[in-house]
Amino acid sequence: MRALVTGAAGFIGSHLVEHLLADGHQVVGLDDLSTGRRENLPVEHPRLRLVRGSVLDAGLVDEVMAGADVVFHLAAAVGAFVIQERTLHGLLTNVHGTENVLDAALRHGTRALIASTSEVYGKNTKIGLSEGDDRVLGSPLKSRWTYAEAKSLDESLTHCYVHERGLAAVIVRLFNTVGPRQSGRYGMVIPRLVGQALQGRPLTIFGTGRQVRCFCHVADVVPALVRLVQLDRALGLAVNLGSTEQVSIEDLAARIIAATGSSSGTVRVSYEDAYGPGYEDMQRRVPDCSLARELIGFRPRRSLDDIIRAVIDEQVRGAEPAPA
Repeated sequence: MRALVTGAAGFIGSHLVEHLLADGHQVVGLDDLSTGRRENLPVEHPRLRLVRGSVLDAGLVDEVMAGADVVFHLAAAVGAFVIQERTLHGLLTNVHGTENVLDAALRHGTRALIASTSEVYGKNTKIGLSEGDDRVLGSPLKSRWTYAEAKSLDESLTHCYVHERGLAAVIVRLFNTVGPRQSGRYGMVIPRLVGQALQGRPLTIFGTGRQVRCFCHVADVVPALVRLVQLDRALGLAVNLGSTEQVSIEDLAARIIAATGSSSGTVRVSYEDAYGPGYEDMQRRVPDCSLARELIGFRPRRSLDDIIRAVIDEQVRGAEPAPA
């Protein structure tokens, strides 16, 4: 298989590239290296070609799409800090970048997987969010919700390309994928808290700390991406991928302190102090992954403790720069 991976040097993208190479496929990776790192990739591998550039460059997207059997579109402006600080850039990247990928995939007859996010569910706190559940979003004038809005529009564009133009594509909604190579610099909570614990600094908990999340290891997610894009039954669908193991952020901090053996305590920081005025959060986000289980037998094998240990081990080795 000849695969194109956008966002190839990023956290999930680099793990996907390695998985595809290990399975014997040829890979072209596209990344502007704004948040991704060349060091995440085996750039000397004979079946990998890394192209530096943006998904906003429609001509370049068309060029790298030529000859690809499948495209995994992972490139996006992500992370709470990035979205808050560069809101317009995030909107343009996440909407127009996806439009360029869909258009080029259709033109070249390339099968596509479009990465979306649990953020599309917004403030819906139902335990076991399923793909047909309503979105509950805050005001469009609050930058907090622009990532969710952009990804929702990405899904709508993909749906139209599938049903009106015949593109073979599947949408995947990722729920807090975590693991080695994920940086805490852009607001990702587990690597950020692990970095603080290892440095003996107070672990900063934004808001009340009682927000509930579920975290899934990237090594469980990546094989599911490959299986879904190859499955005809999945075409035209949106599919949740994540873990259903729930943890509050304050309990997560306690588990990280225990796992690192740190003497750190915790400190509460208001959303306003962390992100600026008007920031909102949701109190619970738990997926129902029964569709993924039905389609491909998806069941995460790694626990939250496995994830924490993997992130700790990486940071102890010095592979992840300390958070600012």
